[in-house]
Amino acid sequence: MPDITYEIKFKTARSGGKGGQNVNKVETMVEGYWQVANSSLFSPEEKERISEKLKNKINLDGFLLVKSQAERSQLGNKQLVIEKMNELVAKALLVQKARKATKVSKAAKLRRLESKQKNSAIKQNRRKPSKDD
Repeated sequence: MPDITYEIKFKTARSGGKGGQNVNKVETMVEGYWQVANSSLFSPEEKERISEKLKNKINLDGFLLVKSQAERSQLGNKQLVIEKMNELVAKALLVQKARKATKVSKAAKLRRLESKQKNSAIKQNRRKPSKDD
C-alpha cells in the first residue's frame, strides 16, 4: 500500500485541554487534509473504494479530514495524523472475502430437534395433572 504522507496538507490550530500557558500560545493541534480524487498513488477503482468506505470522514470538497490534539507537540500530533490517515486508507482498501453460503448438516438438525423435544418433555412434566385422567 502506498504511503500518502506526501499528499497530505496540514493545518494547525490551538489545542484545547490541559497544558496551561503552552496551550494558549502554541498551535499544537494538527488537521490533515488529503484529497482522494486528486491522488496519483491509487487507481480509479481504489479511489472509488476509498471514497465509498470513508464517505462519513470525507467532506463536501472531497478531502479526507483527520485531526489530532493528543500530543503536546505539533510534531507528535502530525505523526499521529499521518498514522491514522494511512491506517484508514489501508483498511478501506481491504476487500472482504465473499461469504460462502453453507447448509446446516442433517446431524445438526437432528440434535436441534432432539433438544427441542427434550425441553418440551421437561415442560410437559411441570404441568399440573388434568382432572379427567
